[in-house]
Amino acid sequence: MFKFVKRTLGFSKTESVRILMYHKVLPEREIPSKDSLTVSVENLEKQLQYVKNNYNTLFFNDLNSNSDLKHKLILTFDDGYLNNLQYMVPLLEKYQLKATIFIPTGLIQNDENNQNRDMMTFDEIRSLNPQYVEIALHSHTHKNYSQISLQEAADDLHQNIRTLEEKEIPFTKVLAYPYGKFPKKGEQKKEFFSILEKAGITSALRIGNNISYFPWKNKFEIKRIDIKGGDSFDVFKWKLKLGKIKL
Repeated sequence: MFKFVKRTLGFSKTESVRILMYHKVLPEREIPSKDSLTVSVENLEKQLQYVKNNYNTLFFNDLNSNSDLKHKLILTFDDGYLNNLQYMVPLLEKYQLKATIFIPTGLIQNDENNQNRDMMTFDEIRSLNPQYVEIALHSHTHKNYSQISLQEAADDLHQNIRTLEEKEIPFTKVLAYPYGKFPKKGEQKKEFFSILEKAGITSALRIGNNISYFPWKNKFEIKRIDIKGGDSFDVFKWKLKLGKIKL
């Protein structure tokens, strides 16, 4: 009760921050049926208009220097899809908003020479305007970190970092776990978080569907709000209000 009162009266040093999770963006007519990972361009524009009018978007890199900013919101897009460049980035520019794109470097490498590629190239990622887009980490191979050994996870993360450095792409050392998963059992979880710490990871994101608070209480278990392709505008607003659909 005391914590609630502190936040309500504005005395708490911990401020809410909504972190929205997206993946693909396509025109409504091009979205396959039952594709929950893809938000239509039309719906995304409506959502971003609402965000523009009610929240302040920022990068993870901005959090420390904007601790007094109210109504904080971070837009995140996983995987570096080409359709993000085609449809999402122009909307960021139109509404003067910021977003973080989490890059799985191995998937980018494997797709670069495909004639009908789904992902951005490293050149395209490098060319993104840093005024609107922040690049961050999403593993190298996009394997589920809860299903591989700690050494494999460590090697994969370091390869993710090295590849972006070799490609001379500026990035923030924030990690979005592939599939939102990470080791959760006792000592293994402790060792995994130690790997992140040694790699210089400042924070790491799961899903969790809830509002987060900064400074982070558990910096390697930060919750994001999953925005699905089938979400109505009312559901979208409800998720922003509560972090989830159901109480």
